[in-house]
Amino acid sequence: MARIPTKEDILQWISDNPTLTSKRDIAKAFGIKGAARIDLKRILRELEAEGNLQKRKKSYNDPDKLPPVSVLEVLAPDDDGDIFAHPLEWHGEGAAPRILLNLSSSDPAVGKGSRILARLTEVNNNDHMYQGRIIRVLGATPISVMGIYRKMAEGGRITPIAKGNDKEWSVSAADTMGAKDGELVEGRQTGPKGRLGLARAKITARLGDPAAPKAVSLIAIHEHGIPDDFPEAVIKQADGAKPAPLGKRLDLRDMPLVTIDPADARDHDDACFAHADDDPKNEGGHVVWVAIADVAHYVTPGSALDREARKRGNSSYFPDRVVPMLPDRLSGDLCSLHEGVPRACLAVRMVLDAEGNKIAHKFVRAMMKSHASFSYEEVQEAMDGDPTDRAADMMTDVIRPLYASYAALKTARSARQPLELNLPERRIELGDDGKVTSVNFRERFDAHKMIEEFMVLANVCAAETLIAKKQPLLFRVHEEPSDTKIEALRETAQAAGLNLAKGQVLQTRHLNQLLDKAADTEQAELINISTLRSMTQAYYGPDNFGHFGLALRNYAHFTSPIRRYADLIVHRSLITAHGWGDDGLSEQDVESLEETAKQISETERRSMVAERDTTDRYLASYLSERIGTEFPARISGIARFGAFARLDETGADGLIPISSLGREYFVHDAEAQTITGERSRLQIGLGMRVLVRLAEAAPVTGGMAFELLEVEGKPLPRAGNGGRGKQKYGGRKTGKNKAKAAKVKRKVSRTRREK
Repeated sequence: MARIPTKEDILQWISDNPTLTSKRDIAKAFGIKGAARIDLKRILRELEAEGNLQKRKKSYNDPDKLPPVSVLEVLAPDDDGDIFAHPLEWHGEGAAPRILLNLSSSDPAVGKGSRILARLTEVNNNDHMYQGRIIRVLGATPISVMGIYRKMAEGGRITPIAKGNDKEWSVSAADTMGAKDGELVEGRQTGPKGRLGLARAKITARLGDPAAPKAVSLIAIHEHGIPDDFPEAVIKQADGAKPAPLGKRLDLRDMPLVTIDPADARDHDDACFAHADDDPKNEGGHVVWVAIADVAHYVTPGSALDREARKRGNSSYFPDRVVPMLPDRLSGDLCSLHEGVPRACLAVRMVLDAEGNKIAHKFVRAMMKSHASFSYEEVQEAMDGDPTDRAADMMTDVIRPLYASYAALKTARSARQPLELNLPERRIELGDDGKVTSVNFRERFDAHKMIEEFMVLANVCAAETLIAKKQPLLFRVHEEPSDTKIEALRETAQAAGLNLAKGQVLQTRHLNQLLDKAADTEQAELINISTLRSMTQAYYGPDNFGHFGLALRNYAHFTSPIRRYADLIVHRSLITAHGWGDDGLSEQDVESLEETAKQISETERRSMVAERDTTDRYLASYLSERIGTEFPARISGIARFGAFARLDETGADGLIPISSLGREYFVHDAEAQTITGERSRLQIGLGMRVLVRLAEAAPVTGGMAFELLEVEGKPLPRAGNGGRGKQKYGGRKTGKNKAKAAKVKRKVSRTRREK
């Protein structure tokens, strides 16, 4: 029989093997099996009660040690030039340990006061206990500028490209980084105005040609007026923020909440946990917890942070950068639910029955600690039978219960019938030089859908609670589509040989029936795009008009206060409704609710346009080296001046000018979304399969032009015959849309008479 280890033996093992600290690891190390595990469990509990160990997830850790990933503040270099840092959060006794930074040439520059997220390794050294490697810099954002560098006799100047900003910055010869005249550069202010009345700056990045790929998102940011640097007062307030205390918060730190995000996520603002409901009255039911970062604790009404967040409205996301709503000290640190670090949160406990219907919920203001930061891929692979070591340890108590709850929610979703569009999202991959290396479509796992469903349910709970408590809030509103747009969709469906019935109050289930009929057919993309275009634009408002797309009566955004100001308003309203503190809704918040709704709805649209323009420019840059290449595509839009085609390979859109289709006259039918050749009868309509040749690609504007080669597998008439080829093009004319063909014929005749 194996010897039961002493407490000293266990502590020494944990110290020597910080990554092998679960009860199973300890038992395996000392050869403990069977009933002897009971004695080991007793010893571990005693060590925990004595304060020598701290249980974390399913492992034991010394409370006087730092987690393997920690947020640090960089200290000034010592006399030997070494750079040390200290942890911003230290929960042990005595002074916080010093950490030596191991910096490589590829690491970003850091200086005194910089905040970083670092991976730590414990070492035995006289003057430091850890060595750290930088994961990413979180530090305070300096005042910066982007513009065109103009070389002068001694140094030069930066002329900002931001609209309405004509203030030049002076750059000394030593601070140019070798920038060439006319280059796009980024600079950081290094001093006040000099003798010429210009602020002094140092160039921090050379972005080269303003039309180059690396400059694309920066140009869009400035072109659309998205604020990309924080005022000094905002930075100062964020940098002065301290971790929220436990106070009167409910302590959820032992609950195994986990975050599940994209692998490249910069922040983690939501965590979840689920388990079977032990209430005998709810047999087969589930309890789901969703915890959201408590941004309202740090961003108080009327503060500099609050004014800036309201002005921005939301974070903006680009392929190579994020323009955050809040400074990185908050968005990437204090309000990000990092693994193993206590974080303030607002959490909701939701009780579901066996069919996934919510039967109860309750909000709390709490303190949590993420027990793991998972990626979607890691969780999905674990459920598919290939878990990582840490996922394997959490399968029984965390991951499988989450999926069990999701299975129930899918049943309820199926009964509710929200709109089920199938439009894959593009993912643009950039190389180190800022050029596009590949364009793919994001793969969606059940893990994505699971988290989305949890967030939707939490948002519903927030709206229902505030309505019941008669508290002001901002709803997420998605109104029903107009009769005109639905009629246009119905005609598109009929032309594709499908049907959207009339004479009924439109519901999302009717649209889903249409989408289901089109699925796995040549018309699937056409119907999905046309359905999306028939929808109204969602917006924020103080009045509740429901959410048509989600088929929900009450809906408000609660789950992303780091990146959406609307969610912050909802958090404040919940704080006021529950009497949790004086950082709830202010009188000014309430009085300006309608104005705020309009403001953040506009900033949301601004970000969407900037993000779309950036994607278009990146795609144009990516394809600019493939001029003359032929691509299979589908017609994605119709206008009087031509047709738009979307490439199968990348999803890039470009124009087929009507002037390139021959010298005949083309009739544009806006209702049917077609253009039809007067002589050749060539008809081009939404969703048609085409073959195009790339004729132009302009990275600066993002515009592309195609030459049309084939329509539905048939070649076009040769250029120069005026469209008089004998071949007739029926396009989408089938027995099911003769009426539409007749309508086009009448329009052609009318056009001839007018001529």
